[in-house]
Amino acid sequence: MPSFEEARALILASVAPLEIERVALGEADGRVLAESLDAPFDLPSADNSAMDGYAVRSADCRTSTSLDVTGFLPAGNVQTLHVGARQAIRIMTGAPLPDGADAVIPLEDILAHAGNETASGGTIGIAGPVAPGAHVRRRGEDVRARTCAIPAGALIRPPEIALIAAFGLTAVETYRRPRVAILSTGDELAAPGGPLGHGSVYDSNSFALAAAVREAGAIPHSLGIARDDRVALRDKIAEGLRIADCLVTTAGVSGGDRDLVREALSSLGVRQLFWKIDIKPGGPTAFGIGLGKPVFSLPGNPVSGLVTFEEFVRPALRKMAGHPAPIKPPVKAFLAETVHKKEEMVRFLRVSIDSIDGALFARPSGDQKTAILGTLVRADGIAILPAGRSAFEAGEAVDVHLLYPGCRS
Repeated sequence: MPSFEEARALILASVAPLEIERVALGEADGRVLAESLDAPFDLPSADNSAMDGYAVRSADCRTSTSLDVTGFLPAGNVQTLHVGARQAIRIMTGAPLPDGADAVIPLEDILAHAGNETASGGTIGIAGPVAPGAHVRRRGEDVRARTCAIPAGALIRPPEIALIAAFGLTAVETYRRPRVAILSTGDELAAPGGPLGHGSVYDSNSFALAAAVREAGAIPHSLGIARDDRVALRDKIAEGLRIADCLVTTAGVSGGDRDLVREALSSLGVRQLFWKIDIKPGGPTAFGIGLGKPVFSLPGNPVSGLVTFEEFVRPALRKMAGHPAPIKPPVKAFLAETVHKKEEMVRFLRVSIDSIDGALFARPSGDQKTAILGTLVRADGIAILPAGRSAFEAGEAVDVHLLYPGCRS
């Protein structure tokens, strides 16, 4: 039986980034850039005004003075204007700096104005001094031409989208997002929205895991519910292996008389790499490879299923999607109370997080029984309590994987 660290290392060694595809910019957010993006030109492409105001020569503005207004440059104007001695040109934010000018005076800093503000003619009064380069965006100050604008492996977020679009590009090379087939198993399961018979429970795993798959940046595909029937179960698993890049099943691997998932996987040529891990919750977690694709068999308990997804499936999906660092980095938090566990195994403790004077404090978010889903609902993270110890004292710093950051008010 592998340790937590050994199991996760084996999983990550068994998967690789998927193929590269070119996608439209409007569909690229959330994906991973496959090739470095070099700037095709300087950004900005020319010196331009950072403010609505007047383009001037700083040498004319060392002291309080007045300047003649000789032109108007709105953003997008292509005409070439020149600022001569003791002259100024009305300019809008983003407009290229006219020849001869080396500074911009914002409108609010103008002492007096006479004449039409949107045409040639008139004068302005200024207090001075004006420094060279004041309120000017210099050519290439954001990104220089032929330098790396976004490195390969970067997650494409709204800022990356903005930068790519600023270069006029409409598509980029990204890794393909993994398609994940999800299968719930068990005669006791009923589909939400339908009747609930005596002894039955609604299937929550397929919906919860689909949401977790989407949060991880992959594409879920629900296979529905497979009953405890060898032929039906085998057919569902075969479908998942055929249509998806990764298969996730829940329940049916604990070793009971009706736990048929392992048998079905084996009959389809899935090579089992491990079955059970020294962790709690989630010990009856299995992993294998079938048709070159990762196959995860998670516990049927919804808490155990989501926790093991977070710690094992999510890193695998992120690596398949091209993330260079697929494991979510932990944060350090101080335990708010003493916690006991079995010494020989890793414990995943569902915790709520408080920030006090810049430090994070982790407190168990409720009853840690795996049947208590509300404890996971209230959790902000999972504290990783390593094997080899049975007690962790209040005030001790532990690693915490934050869950769905930004989702709480």
